[in-house]
Amino acid sequence: MADINRLKVVLAEKKRTNKWLAEQLSKDPATVSKWCTNTSQPDLNTLIKIAKLLEIDIRELLNSSN
Repeated sequence: MADINRLKVVLAEKKRTNKWLAEQLSKDPATVSKWCTNTSQPDLNTLIKIAKLLEIDIRELLNSSN
C-alpha cells in the first residue's frame, strides 16, 4: 500500500510531535500515530484542521498520485 499522506514528514519539518497534534485535535495519540504511519487516514475535515494548525496548504499533506 502506498503512503497516502505526508503527515510524519510535515510534523518533523514543523518540529511538532504526534502527541502535540493529538492534543490540538482532541484525538487519541494512537490514532495520530496510525495516520503518521499510513496505517489509517484522517477524514477530509481533519486534514483541513491539521493544515490550519501547521499553517500549511492542505496539498502539502498529501502525496502526489503521479
